[in-house]
Amino acid sequence: MSLEQFLYNLQFDINRANQPNWEVDWEDAPLPYKLYRGLPTVPLSTDVPVSLTESQPPLPPTLERIGHFLWYVYGITGVSQSVDPDDSEEESYPVHSCRRFAPSGGALYPNELYLYLKLDDLPDGIYHYDVAHHCLVLLREGNVDSFLERSLGNRSDISTCFATVLVTTRFWKNFFKYNNFSYRLQALDAGVLMGQLLETAKRFGFESGVYVQFLDSAINRLLGLTEEEESVYSVIPLSVSVTSWTGTGRGMERPFTTEELCRELPAISSELYERSKRMREFPRLLEMNEASKMESTGDFQKPGKPPIFRTGEKEIPLPGIESLSYDFAEACQKRYSPEMDFVMGKVSQQRLSALLKRATHSYSYRSDLDNAFDGRVPGVSIFACLYNVEGIPNGAYAYDSLRHSLREIDTGDYRLRLQSGLSLDNVNLLQVPVCLHIIGNKNYYKDTLGYRGYRIMQMEAGMLVQRLLLSTSAAGFGGHPLLGFDTTLTDRIYKLDSENRTTLIQLPIGPFRERAWMRGSLLS
Repeated sequence: MSLEQFLYNLQFDINRANQPNWEVDWEDAPLPYKLYRGLPTVPLSTDVPVSLTESQPPLPPTLERIGHFLWYVYGITGVSQSVDPDDSEEESYPVHSCRRFAPSGGALYPNELYLYLKLDDLPDGIYHYDVAHHCLVLLREGNVDSFLERSLGNRSDISTCFATVLVTTRFWKNFFKYNNFSYRLQALDAGVLMGQLLETAKRFGFESGVYVQFLDSAINRLLGLTEEEESVYSVIPLSVSVTSWTGTGRGMERPFTTEELCRELPAISSELYERSKRMREFPRLLEMNEASKMESTGDFQKPGKPPIFRTGEKEIPLPGIESLSYDFAEACQKRYSPEMDFVMGKVSQQRLSALLKRATHSYSYRSDLDNAFDGRVPGVSIFACLYNVEGIPNGAYAYDSLRHSLREIDTGDYRLRLQSGLSLDNVNLLQVPVCLHIIGNKNYYKDTLGYRGYRIMQMEAGMLVQRLLLSTSAAGFGGHPLLGFDTTLTDRIYKLDSENRTTLIQLPIGPFRERAWMRGSLLS
């Protein structure tokens, strides 16, 4: 199977993409976090602020603030215990999950956070965020400004940044359950994490920029990663001072290659604890990762801003919003993912308007995909099947974020059709008034970025999904991201075939009734 066919099957025929006769070995499941052994650790503050309404003023970063920041980004915020209601065995065992503010498919959290930190109260160096113990693990000590800048093509002034966050994917962490489908899922999960990170950075007064083009093997070597197990997906510098997000221009007279950078950096090795005793092979994931690598800074491209589509003739303007602010911490803590817990209720235009406006307004971010770091508009867009929304006919719509309006594609009740397209009946869409769909381009920047463009598009979808989930929580609704649906069906509903676009993820949103459960806060 060619890589092109593999990506097509990931989108439209997952059974062909996956390895046949796959069975999940739950007893040999990996941990949802990475654990290093025998390395220096730095404990982080657990006295986190319980409210984050507006952005904080830019203050000199401290180790305490970094601890608070990381906890909101990716820390363990709760522990859940559940039993499968369909389990008829007398001796059924509860499933324990460590939850975080950024959701993850199956609560597997395939991504890891690394930081290059330069703080007054900490040695400069590369650290891993140990989620299980809420601490930093020192991997490589020393200043690596020049190495990072050249790995990014001298497009960022790392010397003025107090931190650079590196988001990685650890392949086995969700391959053990989802097989080859994990290639699509892990990029979406990375995007969700990046969305949470960028929103948290705003609340802490940090400036940020996202780089998705870099010398992969060079940065993997910097972190001491084994590329057959884990690889960097994005690099996000953080600053509180004036920073050049397009670089200083030093060393721009020629491109740098992975080979020459790796020669100047000694390798590091470390001992890990891996709960899984038998890690099965995932050759297709490694093949895709290898095909997506960049070996020279001369390969970096600027695809530019995505095209703007105007779908639908009839336009329905949405009400204006007086304030887009909300309590970020409260939205994180109250985010709820209903399954069979949705309950039908009428949704006002005002609440729908606020939900969409908040999410798309916060999406803008500096990116190395544009000609200027002036705020990236979504490379993906929002479509919706609406039912029982005040003043809006039931039907399928495209959301025009620039005009803050809905464009009618067709009218009718699509709930039953959407329900028939689910691979699992774990959500009752007949009780869902708002079903959003994230739409992307089938070509995924292929002409300029090759196979790397596919995972970039999935990450962009994930970043938008997290903004929608936070906005959904702030509106008092629940939202449940779904990948197990018939994309061909949704593409037909929105008449996308002629536009070379497709549905990436489905997000039912609406009122809900919380299931009966016992829970407690990890905050004192």
